[in-house]
Amino acid sequence: MSELFEKFKAIQARIAAAAHESKRDPAEVALLAVSKTFPAEMISELYRCGVRSFGESRAEELLAKEEHLPPDIVWHFIGHLQSNKVRKVVKAASVIHSIDSVELLERVDRIASEEGRRPTVLLEVNVSGEASKSGLPPDELDAAADAAAGCANCDFRGLMTMAPAEADERRLAVIFESLAVRRDLLQQRLGVKLPLLSMGMSGDFEVAVRHGSTLVRVGTAIFGGR
Repeated sequence: MSELFEKFKAIQARIAAAAHESKRDPAEVALLAVSKTFPAEMISELYRCGVRSFGESRAEELLAKEEHLPPDIVWHFIGHLQSNKVRKVVKAASVIHSIDSVELLERVDRIASEEGRRPTVLLEVNVSGEASKSGLPPDELDAAADAAAGCANCDFRGLMTMAPAEADERRLAVIFESLAVRRDLLQQRLGVKLPLLSMGMSGDFEVAVRHGSTLVRVGTAIFGGR
């Protein structure tokens, strides 16, 4: 078995254990292999073992890899999305995690129409309130969700957040649970299903799973340090 795939499977096992602790079905939680900064050869190694979803955070890197790797890979864009890079990302990514303003959402929707694409979009929420973090302030989420639900060329499927790297487990739990509660309230208010809660990374994904994550973004624990 590939060494990378062994690491991938080990993370899946930890996800399953965390899900069982919170009486959840492990099948509810997907693992996204975050391949940013790592070469296409490492993605190919996991691809040959059956992995199909990969996360990138830079538009140029995403396009370069997408051009040379199999067409059935599902690319997720997880980094801060600059308005002048939207067309590049829309052309390549099936899922965009980092919509952090109504203006950006509207641009993605318009360009998706022009390119004949229909990306899945998540609204990024700055639950922790850190100035260094991207994301919608929580008090702007409702307006952005209304806009996202009305998009003609995007599928609004959920929320994303990033927790502070130095947060302890109690603080992490508060952040992740807060996003899950906000998602539940949006589902009730809008009358739509929002199944994707993108939260949890290499250092905190088990806490995220215990508090509702359905999609964890893991890079370092699979590919190694950057």
